[in-house]
Amino acid sequence: MVVNAESAVQLAGPWSHRTVSANGTRFHIAEAGEGPLVLMLHGFPEFWWTWRHQLTWLPEAGFRAVAVDLRGYGGSDKPPRGYDLVTAAADAAGLIRALGEANAVVVGHGWGGLVAWTLGVFHPKVAGRLAVVSTAHPLRMRSAMVTDPLGQGRHSGYALGFQVPMLPERQLVRHDARRVGELLESWAAPGWPDPETERIYARAMQIPSVAHSALEYHRWLARSTLRPDGLRYARRMHTPIQAPTLHLHGALDRCVLPQTARGAGRYVDGPYRWRLIDGAGHFPHEERPEAFDTELRGWLADPEPER
Repeated sequence: MVVNAESAVQLAGPWSHRTVSANGTRFHIAEAGEGPLVLMLHGFPEFWWTWRHQLTWLPEAGFRAVAVDLRGYGGSDKPPRGYDLVTAAADAAGLIRALGEANAVVVGHGWGGLVAWTLGVFHPKVAGRLAVVSTAHPLRMRSAMVTDPLGQGRHSGYALGFQVPMLPERQLVRHDARRVGELLESWAAPGWPDPETERIYARAMQIPSVAHSALEYHRWLARSTLRPDGLRYARRMHTPIQAPTLHLHGALDRCVLPQTARGAGRYVDGPYRWRLIDGAGHFPHEERPEAFDTELRGWLADPEPER
């Protein structure tokens, strides 16, 4: 089934859609409000729509909210290369500048959270604040695969299956991308998502080239571990992050385990705040938006977040 990107991605709401060019790539964004910029980066297997709740209240709180489709997803360009975290961080930095700002609050979920961690190291001047959701620091994520094989290693087994060429793409989109709904359900707390949410995410995954692009991020993270580019990345990521950082995680997350994510403060020299969202799995901003938004709103309003 071939899905039209515009109809699948440009969903209606109290926001507007447009395309922004940055880092040599065109990105689809949904935006609303005026004020300090909050750039929101989605994870796998989703797209900008994951931030629909936040796109509604952030403008009311005096912020300019922008949710972007990452390179390879949704309505953004899908080039053959660039699915590494260094390029993704450069994409985010370029977007902030293209949106007319010197820096921004960057909120990242899952893979978007890995991009946010990377942005804080590689482009510290544009990372005004970081809010990282449902992911561990990249160095902790890599080490947990080895040091906790029966925990995080077992729960990340799906990513090992993604390393096979071609077949995972076909499995992801067959039967109207039923696998997308299965992943959402397996990582979330019981009761989420509803059928309509599953349908929207499954439809977006069926846009031509999205499944391949989405899996290329996973392939780079695994395959670069012992390559020169991956070793350079790991060395650079030991640099402490100076930006104030909020780290939110669902207590019932079965994709990135809370014990894997906890303790990232060792990589942050700036103020760092860790919060568990009770009753939420891997998607706390969608599963329990009220609790998630309370934490994010309070942190944004705090001029000096505690260390």
